[in-house]
Amino acid sequence: MKNLNFFIQFKNIAVFFILFQTITAFGQNSTSGMQSDFWKKVQIGGGLGLNFGSGFTDVTVAPSAIYNFNEYVAAGVGLQGSYVRVHNNYESYIYGGSLIGIFNPFEQIQVSAELEQLRVNTNFYESGFLAKDENDNFWNTALYLGLGYRTENVTVGIRYNVLYNANKSVYSEPFMPFVRVYF
Repeated sequence: MKNLNFFIQFKNIAVFFILFQTITAFGQNSTSGMQSDFWKKVQIGGGLGLNFGSGFTDVTVAPSAIYNFNEYVAAGVGLQGSYVRVHNNYESYIYGGSLIGIFNPFEQIQVSAELEQLRVNTNFYESGFLAKDENDNFWNTALYLGLGYRTENVTVGIRYNVLYNANKSVYSEPFMPFVRVYF
């Protein structure tokens, strides 16, 4: 019985040692060329918008990142958060994310498809007070197809929301100009 307990303890220590060595070896491997190659193909960008006027406020933060598979194709993700307020009229909180695919058939031309999902929470006001039962909360889904002119890391273009619904949309038009900058 004593030999059996010793054998079990020895086996457990050996298994632990082998697993530790394997994890250490993989850990050292992941910090070599593979990891640095991945990050060399990642570009970070996004948008920041501030708009103030007479009784109007619009603040938007939209970070994003893309991974360049090669010189022609890239894909990425983005986040968006917005606060919009028109004094004594409405206040809206908008937040969500997006997925984007980018194709560069030529150096200066960029074609894109972007799926955007935003949560819209809007409170309406009457005479400066929150209007009862006048809130509008919904999910806004947009599928943008875009075309742009690219020079180095900046693209300027136009995109069209093929899922646009005039009755339930964050934006007033299906066409939207864009500027993309990735570093």
